[in-house]
Amino acid sequence: MRYFFALIALALAQTGIAAHATPPAMDWEIGPIIRGQNYSLNMPLAPMQTEGGWAFNFPNSTKADGHVHYVTFDPGSLRNASLIRVRYRVDARQGTRFVPQEDSHRPGTVSLFFQRRGDNWSARGRYALYRWYAPAHTVHEIAPGIHEMTVRLDDPAWGSVVGGIKAGDRPRAFERSLANANRVGLVFGSTAARGHGVYATAPASFELLDFEIR
Repeated sequence: MRYFFALIALALAQTGIAAHATPPAMDWEIGPIIRGQNYSLNMPLAPMQTEGGWAFNFPNSTKADGHVHYVTFDPGSLRNASLIRVRYRVDARQGTRFVPQEDSHRPGTVSLFFQRRGDNWSARGRYALYRWYAPAHTVHEIAPGIHEMTVRLDDPAWGSVVGGIKAGDRPRAFERSLANANRVGLVFGSTAARGHGVYATAPASFELLDFEIR
């Protein structure tokens, strides 16, 4: 574990990285799109621009009406980044449920994710270490109100797409993924299936207020 912290700290110390402003809505993709199929069923390809960020409406009523999975952009290399901070607002009337489309008995969640360039989405062989999901303690249940999450990129509890593999177990693979990142953003699902999609039981919206990489 000490080795992991030393390795990541060395990478972060090589050069400083400036805080990135929230990219405009047009730079974000609602997906993922894999071999021509968009897994965010009945969602637009990008969120709507707002005064301070962007927003989208959750598909509502039933699973068949659609679900939102990933909302991401290309940040370039994260080699020298130290953390990601997100502020967002959820608007929904009282009693609205946010339902994971694969785990409907669990609460719907939102969390952070990044992906290495060249991933083929198979999660096999070397690709098992190309997608990384934020530590479990940073996952938020989706609920009305304004919320903030801050996740450090030197936290050894980042988990790969293959369950049970943590960044602290494979520090060099994690560092290579940071250095060669080409997608970062928010994933919607459950604690058991982070990016497998969420819908709402009544009209509801998600607005990104701030997304900062520094």
